[in-house]
Amino acid sequence: MTAGLTAVCVFCGSNRGTDPQFEREAQAVGRLIAGQGLTLVYGGAQLGLMGTVANAALAAGGRVVGIIPRNFSDLEVPHHNLSEVVLVGSMHERKALMAERSDAFFVLPGGLGTLEEAAETMSWTQLGLQGMPTGFLNVNGFYDPLLAQLDRMVEQGFVRPEMRAGIYADDSPERLLARLAEFEPPAQHKWIDLEP
Repeated sequence: MTAGLTAVCVFCGSNRGTDPQFEREAQAVGRLIAGQGLTLVYGGAQLGLMGTVANAALAAGGRVVGIIPRNFSDLEVPHHNLSEVVLVGSMHERKALMAERSDAFFVLPGGLGTLEEAAETMSWTQLGLQGMPTGFLNVNGFYDPLLAQLDRMVEQGFVRPEMRAGIYADDSPERLLARLAEFEPPAQHKWIDLEP
């Protein structure tokens, strides 16, 4: 088992995308997570890269937890062969429970939903609402523009350098998972009061 991790949340597309490498890397990620004895937590669908990563983890003997809103059965066909399926009432509940059940976030290529989920997890860590890392699997440079934008946000004074340093990217699933396992949350802003 990877030190410091018991469960990894994977964000990825409910489509396969146009590059066949996306699907191959999703399979590799599913096998890697299962092979490390980690639980895969994801959005619960059987289609696209979501289904690919889940099926690969299951085929490798891994535990897979799918979390999906009840009203998404038409948009994201639920996977019925998972270790555990959790039905929730909304996207907000889905994301909160995915975070609660995970120790790190692993982002594969995807669309707007994937981008929104990743942005929220990075923001939550920056605000001190959680202490978990986010890592992007940069398949064939897919996330190069986003990574450049994050660097620009640092240059323009909107993101602290230590926060940017805790957002990882790599084209190797193994290296990325190892970096996520080594993450240590940065010291939080003193002005953030998380207690009511």
